[in-house]
Amino acid sequence: MDAGLRIVRYPYEEPHHVNLVVTASNGRSTAELEIYANADDLREYGTALQEFPLSATHSVLWELGSEQPEERFAFHFRLKFVVTEMTGQCAVVVRFNNNEPLPDTEISAFCIPTEPARLNRLGQQLLRFGKLEEKELVWIA
Repeated sequence: MDAGLRIVRYPYEEPHHVNLVVTASNGRSTAELEIYANADDLREYGTALQEFPLSATHSVLWELGSEQPEERFAFHFRLKFVVTEMTGQCAVVVRFNNNEPLPDTEISAFCIPTEPARLNRLGQQLLRFGKLEEKELVWIA
């Protein structure tokens, strides 16, 4: 897979909740995680990314679940969109954890370098995807 994100939607309690399989790659590392989210999340993060970044310290965090065992979540999903350089370079910081015990444990963490205009495009794609008319979103970093 090229560097970027692929999100496949499987109908589930729509229009309120969505079942998504999110695949992330930076070209060297690839991770995949099945998540259940609020359908409004797609629109919320799409809107936030359309004008990203607002400043040199701006970040956007999309996080679901927890890695803390006492919180008993089925998964931990984290995409953090950050500015990495004063010149405007950005990255998507990926962390996926399936929260399964050994030997089924799967944890992935890496960054996807990108540019603001590409994150703005991802925002537009998430807004379209949030209409729940398309089954797949593919974003190239």
